[in-house]
Amino acid sequence: MKLGMMLPVKPDLQWQLAAQLGVKYAVTKAAPELSGLKDPSDFDALKVVRDRFAEAGFELYALEGDEFDMSRIKLGLPGRDEDLEKYRRMLRNMGKLGLKLLCYNFMAGVGWFRSRADLPERGGALTSGFDLAEIDNDVPLKITEEQLWENYAYFLRNVLPAAEEAGVKMGLHPDDPPVSPLLGYSRILTSAAAFRRAMALSSSPSHGITFCQASFRAMGENVFELIPEFGERIFFLHFRDITGTRTKFRETFHDNGPTDMAELLKTAKEYAPDCLLRPDHTPRMAGETGGSTGYTILGNLFATGYIRGILDALKQQ
Repeated sequence: MKLGMMLPVKPDLQWQLAAQLGVKYAVTKAAPELSGLKDPSDFDALKVVRDRFAEAGFELYALEGDEFDMSRIKLGLPGRDEDLEKYRRMLRNMGKLGLKLLCYNFMAGVGWFRSRADLPERGGALTSGFDLAEIDNDVPLKITEEQLWENYAYFLRNVLPAAEEAGVKMGLHPDDPPVSPLLGYSRILTSAAAFRRAMALSSSPSHGITFCQASFRAMGENVFELIPEFGERIFFLHFRDITGTRTKFRETFHDNGPTDMAELLKTAKEYAPDCLLRPDHTPRMAGETGGSTGYTILGNLFATGYIRGILDALKQQ
């Protein structure tokens, strides 16, 4: 297993702290609004990003998230074929530049979503959560689940050959929260059965899973059964935990939730030994202001040390 961290696309204090922790693998989102460059379908722009990480001692292993507007692809709108060609160029550029993994989702209209970001965690830390009862979800439906499945299958047919040729693995992230519909948009990746359906669409070695443990837990699934089932199709492990259900849950510190996280890593190490691993969605700790919910640095530093300790212990077993 390879330990990485989600780092901003531009160098900052988080890069320095990650290097001091001994992290070698970087994950980033290189969308233009974050990088100030063209999107990664432009070779020179992605090379600038890759080279910056390399100069700081990191291997830029993965891109994560929508690197440009994916609305036409996900919603099946006119112009999606142009966007799919851009997506293929991005995959080819990743391959040429040595980036090995793309973490992507197929959440249309609404991405990962929380209704609160001020819930108290241990010691007064603040964490995020979702409560379906807190939002107005009585919104006209803009796309059906079957239409979304058709669009997803069309997407795979058009991009997987390019990913395979480039040697890039694509890890599909679950819908977060796994609720359908959400704010007028159907969501299809809300259960283990849905992931079985998604994986059955192609046997390409580039077609796999970003196993976000807490998302599968929110679905009510048994993650300790799913990891052996999906096995080496798990390309990426998002290490986080929650308490609650799909309609009402809250994030926790990694050692303060209901999941045996040491056993989780032991299971993943056995059945998906080559996957990339990173901490995800940590609470906001004392003194932290600004930054995106779940991605402030102190909790990620704690989580990285926690993961390192577990992995070192597993070496002794």
